[in-house]
Amino acid sequence: MNHAMPARPSGAFVGASWSALVVGLIAYMVGLWNAQMQLNEKGYYFTIMLLGCFAAVSLQKTLRDRVEGQVVTGMYLGFCWLALAGAVVLLGVGLMNATLALSEKGFFAMSFVLTLFAIIAVQKNVRDVAAIDAKAEAHAVG
Repeated sequence: MNHAMPARPSGAFVGASWSALVVGLIAYMVGLWNAQMQLNEKGYYFTIMLLGCFAAVSLQKTLRDRVEGQVVTGMYLGFCWLALAGAVVLLGVGLMNATLALSEKGFFAMSFVLTLFAIIAVQKNVRDVAAIDAKAEAHAVG
């Protein structure tokens, strides 16, 4: 299947995406480090961040694969959505039941959402650049 080559993302967009990812992750981790909670609670929130990041990247890649005509099973796509929704729900339930100030709960929620959005943008940029570089290399060789 022949698809138009995506435009190379601008340096500003790539930089903004990476910056948002780094800021979101650092903010979340610093907040977690300084939070007055038990270590097992910190592990819970850390694991939710890992699950959310992996699920968001996997879902972005899967949806893009489908758009590009690659075979993606409905089961895998469903699991991607389930994992992402699960991470968001688990964070929400954890924060609703946490003994944190409302401002701390909002901080964790916003840094989580920023990180998920940013990691999707970074994955898109990485994939676009890789596709452009592969096409350019194929044209140079051919």
